[in-house]
Amino acid sequence: MTVRPLIAAASLAALSALNALPAAAAPPLSAKQFIAKAGASDMWERKEAAIMTTSSNSDVAGFAKQMLVDHAKSTEMVKAAAAKDGITPDAPALSAKQKADFGALSASKGAARDSLYITQQKAAHADALALMQGYAKSGRMKNLKATAGEIAPVVQGHIDMLGKITM
Repeated sequence: MTVRPLIAAASLAALSALNALPAAAAPPLSAKQFIAKAGASDMWERKEAAIMTTSSNSDVAGFAKQMLVDHAKSTEMVKAAAAKDGITPDAPALSAKQKADFGALSASKGAARDSLYITQQKAAHADALALMQGYAKSGRMKNLKATAGEIAPVVQGHIDMLGKITM
């Protein structure tokens, strides 16, 4: 056996062992971080939905209208929970990615816009579900934790709705 196959075999074994390790868990979010992420997510959802309610695809327009309602409600739920936990939330701010995604959606038209919206929504709702489930599991503030647990099934419902939209 030559040296090169031995090195390759050793590298493969090392990679396999590394992949077998559990992923390092991200540290739990602080209440302020959770509120900021949830607020930005809701604000972005409403901004995108506002321009999609006029889509010629009735499924897309209907989904967008539902997002306006549900994300306004979740914003109020998080604000109320924060108040009960004695936290005054800062005003939400969109991330660079959210700003870029909104810009791309705003610049697109027709069926391409619908398709982009659904693609963006699937990714954003997967992130939102992870945020809500994560805080519901590991959050330290009682009311925010309970609220995240209440919102998570609604977000899952949005994911289910997205899976049924036909383009």
